[in-house]
Amino acid sequence: MIHFGGDYNPEQWPEKVWAEDVELMRRAGVNLVTVGVFAWARLQPAPEEFDFGWLDRVLGLLGDGGIGVCLATPTASPPPWFTRLHPDAMPVTADRVRLTHGSRDTYCVNAPAYRAACARITRELAARYAGHDAVRLWHVHNEYGTTCYCDHCAAGFRSWLADRHGDLAGLNEAWSTAFWSQGYGDWAEVLPPRATQYLGNPAHLLDYRRFVSDAMLAHYLSQRSILRVSDAPVTTNFVLGGWVPVDHARWAREVDLVAIDDYPSSVDHLAERAFAADRARGWARDGRWLLMEHAPPIDPAQARPAALTYLDRGATGIMYFQWRQSRGGAEQWHPAIVPHQGPDTPVFAAISALGAEVAGRAPVTVTATAALIYDEQTMWAWQSPHLPAGGLDYEATCRRWHQAIGGIVDVVPPSAPLGRYRLVVAPLLYLLPAAGHRALRDYVRGGGTLVLTFASGLVDGCCRATPGALDDLIGARVVRHVLPQPGETGHRWLDDVEPAGATVLMRTPDGRPLLLEHRYGAGVVRYLATDLDDPRPSLPTNETR
Repeated sequence: MIHFGGDYNPEQWPEKVWAEDVELMRRAGVNLVTVGVFAWARLQPAPEEFDFGWLDRVLGLLGDGGIGVCLATPTASPPPWFTRLHPDAMPVTADRVRLTHGSRDTYCVNAPAYRAACARITRELAARYAGHDAVRLWHVHNEYGTTCYCDHCAAGFRSWLADRHGDLAGLNEAWSTAFWSQGYGDWAEVLPPRATQYLGNPAHLLDYRRFVSDAMLAHYLSQRSILRVSDAPVTTNFVLGGWVPVDHARWAREVDLVAIDDYPSSVDHLAERAFAADRARGWARDGRWLLMEHAPPIDPAQARPAALTYLDRGATGIMYFQWRQSRGGAEQWHPAIVPHQGPDTPVFAAISALGAEVAGRAPVTVTATAALIYDEQTMWAWQSPHLPAGGLDYEATCRRWHQAIGGIVDVVPPSAPLGRYRLVVAPLLYLLPAAGHRALRDYVRGGGTLVLTFASGLVDGCCRATPGALDDLIGARVVRHVLPQPGETGHRWLDDVEPAGATVLMRTPDGRPLLLEHRYGAGVVRYLATDLDDPRPSLPTNETR
């Protein structure tokens, strides 16, 4: 069965609307709704006061209507009473500005008072609804992504670093602190990467992104452990984007079902949707995943092709944000299945037709012969301000390669097994620890075809330069990295290479090697020395893979 529905926020509406909602959901083919994501203030209006009566009635109406519930913990938006009582739980920016209440996602995930309050509301929900017939899935939090730089985070960061690097000598080595007199002699000297006079240490910046991801994961795992009193699976919704400090490949091992929110830059951009879908499937252990949120299209004709793009790539459900358009608030103009104008509208008709169509479908099993390596930690490393080529967009480059490969492509993290793929493409794999080197070499040595690009394998997992690290694999020596001069058009980066066993397949107009091919073990490596708007000419044909 395909799950079909979206976020439902009955707390925003008078109770007389709820019965109408359920009837409209049945008309639209809705069989699953997410409830309670932003309802903390309604569920717990005061520190020692809980109000679950309204939620009892909502779940009863939905269950009686044959509609399942994805029940959320509301911890992404603490209520005003909490922020008033615990100002130290508000997030602090890198500039040391403490934010105030008034929006969503305003919290520090490492603040003890916040963690305690989250655990309490989660226990109350679990105790009341663990055995409820309507509850099909638990939804922890919402779109983890708030980064904080406060003193709670500083203490947690030091502990995390001690576990990762052992002692200060290990930290100083990993962070190359001999540069710019940054050697640490006491753990108290180690702080989050707050605003500073000039460029920050790239290893420091990267480790903080890793720490924030792990701190948020600990917050998720705390709630998951409470919800295990229920038989329903537990997940959270992965939000996509370069700003997100979450390593989803690591998190995917801890959720019962990978679920993503996808809001592409263009509502009708099917290539972006396909890339998001293939990423979600690559994170999932069994290839099954849920589209937890996407926006109802402005053009109703786009609803079906968008949904089919996800379903053809293994989605077990198509969910929207949101069911009924809000009358007020910051997202009152966000599109919805039931817009302000009501159900007698083209968008409701289009989504109802889609609901009827997917009702007879089952999730598909997807088998791909090509993979693209996508690494969120590499994306973070590319965002460091010290890099010489500031115009390179890692995610956009990966999307171009994904589209160039064509068809169904598994988008996988560097840790994924590669042996079953005929072709593996790894664009801009700047950050490459020793395990990544071994995996790539083992894959090619065993008979695979690997495509690498310029700016790959330049640093290890601690952002330390590793010159020549891929020379044996690509069959060439990278002599220098040529970057465009101010005002120059053309390439964004060019690796100047000297072939050492590789065959030159393409050259620049002035004769420099552009595309190399090298036999390595039983396999083949292609190396593209520059960035191409259309990388298809550098891909091997089906006959040569």
